[in-house]
Amino acid sequence: MSDQSALRTPQSNAPPSAIKVLLVDDSPLTLAILKRILVSDPGIQVVGTAINGRQALEMIPSLQPDVVCTDLHMPVMDGLEFTHAVMEKFPRPILVLSISVQKEQVFNIFKLLEAGAIEVMAKPRGTEDGVNEPDARELIGKIKILAGVVVIRKRNTAPILAPSTNHLPLIEPMPLRIIGIGASTGGPQAFLEILSHLPGDFPVPLLCVQHISEGFMQGMVDWLAAQCRLKIVTATDGIEPEPGFVYFPREGTHLLLDSRGRLACSNGAIYDNHRPSISMTFKSQAQYFGSRAAGVLLTGMGRDGVEGMQAIRQAGGVTIAQDEESSIIFGMPGEAIAQNAARYVLPLPKIAPALIKLSAQ
Repeated sequence: MSDQSALRTPQSNAPPSAIKVLLVDDSPLTLAILKRILVSDPGIQVVGTAINGRQALEMIPSLQPDVVCTDLHMPVMDGLEFTHAVMEKFPRPILVLSISVQKEQVFNIFKLLEAGAIEVMAKPRGTEDGVNEPDARELIGKIKILAGVVVIRKRNTAPILAPSTNHLPLIEPMPLRIIGIGASTGGPQAFLEILSHLPGDFPVPLLCVQHISEGFMQGMVDWLAAQCRLKIVTATDGIEPEPGFVYFPREGTHLLLDSRGRLACSNGAIYDNHRPSISMTFKSQAQYFGSRAAGVLLTGMGRDGVEGMQAIRQAGGVTIAQDEESSIIFGMPGEAIAQNAARYVLPLPKIAPALIKLSAQ
């Protein structure tokens, strides 16, 4: 397009190894804020900006960005159509930035993750003259994480089929009473893969923890609930976990079991840099249910969940780590494997069948 050259903003002083980022948003103020944040880090280069998805799509072949940041609502081509096109033609990591955390809008944002985007966060707050520092650090951190992700093809959109328990490692059914699942980067997509393949009458309750930016937890719960047969809800303090239910913590709280085995959403101290903490949930399961607990650690950066996996395994419970090939980020499951906390290592499509086989009554 004729205005592309004016929109590209290469940083000539960036090192050759800098992460190349393309920004896509129809708001000039948002583009200015994002550029101000990213140019502050010498390891990041803003190679271009675009005001809609169609324009950005035309720019990708020449700019070859390592990461694309896109809004959802844009004229001409919105974020969802753009994400589908990128994953079909030029697969690469996409970070979704949204200004709205209203229920309906957040739900729609997760459609972009379903289409192939990797991560979502709220747009950083600020002006052209100054930005919110925590927001800036979060954005830079996510860009650096996503730059290491290899995206090779668009997401499979085949219809959901009943999972087969064939070709699994030797897994014996156990009298499980609780299953915990934890994830970080790439987690919403992984949760969808697992939970959509479990039957509505699954005989064990599940406690699930996802590291996600503030304002998006309930939207993720609603998005998953709309596509799964299980009852997926936000946890309520004081209730006993029931079979066929999946519980996520309230925003910014740890999901625990109290001394009576009932759910508790705690505002307690941040643990290992996270609240909710996967390890806190897993440790709580191990403490109350012992060998009748299971923990599953999925894709994500860092090591949250590893201590909790160790606690479950030491109590005689079952632990599963997602394998490297199917993980967006192999940090957490890789560390669990390295620390001998994982009894089984499985590709993502085999985890739901394994849970079905484990929990067979």
